[in-house]
Amino acid sequence: MEKALPGPILQSILPLLNIYYLERIEETALKKGLSTQAIWRRLWDELMKTRPSSLESVTCWRAKFMEAFFSHVLRGTIDVSSDRRLCDQRFSPLLHSSRHVRQLTICNMLQGATELVAEPNRRVLETLASSLHTLKFRHLLFSDVAAQQSLRQLLHQLIHHGAVSQVSLYSWPVPESALFILILTMSAGFWQPGPGGPPCRLCGEASRGRAPSRDEGSLLLGSRRPRRDAAERCAAALMASRRKSEAKQTARAAPAARVTRRSTQESLTAGGTDPKREPLPPATSHEAPGTKRPPSAPATTSSASASSSSTSSSKRAPASSAPQPKPLKRFKRAAGKKGARTRQGSGAESEDLYDFVFIVAGEKEDGEEMEIGEVACGALDGSDPSCLGLPALEASQRFRSISTLELFTVPLSTEAALTLCHLLSSWVSLESLTLSYNGLGSNIFRLLDSLRALSSQAGCRLRALHLSDLFSPLPILELTRAIVRALPLLRVLSIRVDHPSQRDNPAVPGNAGPPSHIIGDEEIPENCLEQLEMGFPRGAQPAPLLCSVLKASGSLQQLSLDSATFASPQDFGLVLQTLKEYNLALKRLSFHDMNLADCQSEVLFLLQNLTLQEITFSFCRLFEKRPAQFLPEMVAAMKGNSTLKGLRLPGNRLGNAGLLALADVFSEDSSSSLCQLDISSNCIKPDGLLEFAKRLERWGRGAFGHLRLFQNWLDQDAVTAREAIRRLRATCHVVSDSWDSSQAFADYVSTM
Repeated sequence: MEKALPGPILQSILPLLNIYYLERIEETALKKGLSTQAIWRRLWDELMKTRPSSLESVTCWRAKFMEAFFSHVLRGTIDVSSDRRLCDQRFSPLLHSSRHVRQLTICNMLQGATELVAEPNRRVLETLASSLHTLKFRHLLFSDVAAQQSLRQLLHQLIHHGAVSQVSLYSWPVPESALFILILTMSAGFWQPGPGGPPCRLCGEASRGRAPSRDEGSLLLGSRRPRRDAAERCAAALMASRRKSEAKQTARAAPAARVTRRSTQESLTAGGTDPKREPLPPATSHEAPGTKRPPSAPATTSSASASSSSTSSSKRAPASSAPQPKPLKRFKRAAGKKGARTRQGSGAESEDLYDFVFIVAGEKEDGEEMEIGEVACGALDGSDPSCLGLPALEASQRFRSISTLELFTVPLSTEAALTLCHLLSSWVSLESLTLSYNGLGSNIFRLLDSLRALSSQAGCRLRALHLSDLFSPLPILELTRAIVRALPLLRVLSIRVDHPSQRDNPAVPGNAGPPSHIIGDEEIPENCLEQLEMGFPRGAQPAPLLCSVLKASGSLQQLSLDSATFASPQDFGLVLQTLKEYNLALKRLSFHDMNLADCQSEVLFLLQNLTLQEITFSFCRLFEKRPAQFLPEMVAAMKGNSTLKGLRLPGNRLGNAGLLALADVFSEDSSSSLCQLDISSNCIKPDGLLEFAKRLERWGRGAFGHLRLFQNWLDQDAVTAREAIRRLRATCHVVSDSWDSSQAFADYVSTM
């Protein structure tokens, strides 16, 4: 067992050590049985000047310090020369601390990405590739081409050739389409060096010189099209959704373009130049130097002149030639930039894979063409990605991909949602998916289709899905049924909808139902669900729909219902009866923010269930009605239950009287094996807690585990509260806090 360094020795050596030498003696200290955790904790307090969350359990202060130190040095938020404990010319701060980094956060303008891929930090990046497991993006802003190219190389090294298994995006109010698609496609395992970028030295000659498969050229790119990587192809297809909105602007700009073209021809004629002969521009990085352009597809000099160039080309083409595709406008770079940017040779703009004009072949006449946006809104019953015009990704070369993807508060536009859904349909390595408050809207139907396609793939590993949003076009129970149908092998499902959908109100006019293949009346097939968490919007929920999900989930071990409301106590009893008959493996049951004041007989039914090991009634108003009669019945049911291990009753206004009644559960004549009790937020006063402790002592009950006392009125008599907690700690492990009950009392009175 490791021993902490004695206090005097710690005080004497701490000023003499810097973090580099402290790292070097770590192995020797372990061999001697000495722990350096106190030194690292002291360094954290003095240098980082932040206090970890009370919910965080720090197991190794050395690793925590070095990981935070790496992030601060990378972002430039700490000056290593300001403290001699951080400064040593013989050590590199980034390289020295990189092997401790398990989680890296990239913020704002992608700070740190360019530094990590720079040649001087090559060893740092190699170390990160083996140590880093989680990559997070927070509060991203619009970035330039160079930063995106650096991020592209960084993701390739950390994901495709590294050990990163989780990518999380947080708080991105206005996602930049190009950057978002880049992160998604790289996380899914697709890669090709960007235009003008250096080839990856880790991919080897085989991958760099890899020729496309026999079907890849025709299936993905079509004939006579330049080869593009997966991100470019996906972006090219998605940008077609903007053509319809841009058509009006192009039509309004057409007269001005004709005037400009006429004046240009007059000036060229006056200068002795033949306007019918247009010189070919120099080859860009996307073309081979000797490539000849067909006369019907001249290069455009700017996105603003793309439409006029295409029109003039089609006029010069012979009548027997095939119709030429229209150039598409690229993504906008950042908010506030107006007008088209003029291309300046083959410089920085040619290196951006989103800045050149994509050409989508096979375009029909304008009257017969269906835009991707129209498909996303109307043709929701198709499960084949090709119906969207998106490329099939199965034939593309794929690298290692992540297993956990999390999107928190990242609004998904139609383009972004279609990209995500298209990637999900073949993302077999994905094990956990979290979509939290992304504003999916009607794109939820496309998500269900992609999840169904993913489930049919051989080797699909998706076992956990967390979905939450403000609104949903489907009622939450119908959405749950659809997800369980689409993913029968799912183990964990957490779903929350804050506000009711329009379909919950039949009076809303023009409320068309979802596609028939999404919602059906047929029975749900048996699934592998083990954990189900549901957060309901306001309004009564149909109990038969919930029962149908429970009946198909015979392996369910944990169920949590938040804010669920039923039309009558009988409906709630129907749900509980279904649990008893069909969910024999259920161990944990949780109810939060539910009015169970009129369901006391149903609560007693649960407490008598001999299969449940843990029950939670959180803010359920249990003792609002008939407390004098209900409490003895509840205690009697618990005394006869020998399988119940944990009972959580936070926020039920238990009070001193209720607490003393619960003490009888631990009496000598009780067969209860309760070892965890949570009575937080129950208006308990110090004198009641002291009497509760004395009763436990009198009955001689041994240690029963954990007792949680958060947010009670213990500050009204601090001396009595300390005495009560001292007595309780001889019986159980007490977890409490210092809490101001004066404000809580005002809140309590306001809710009476």
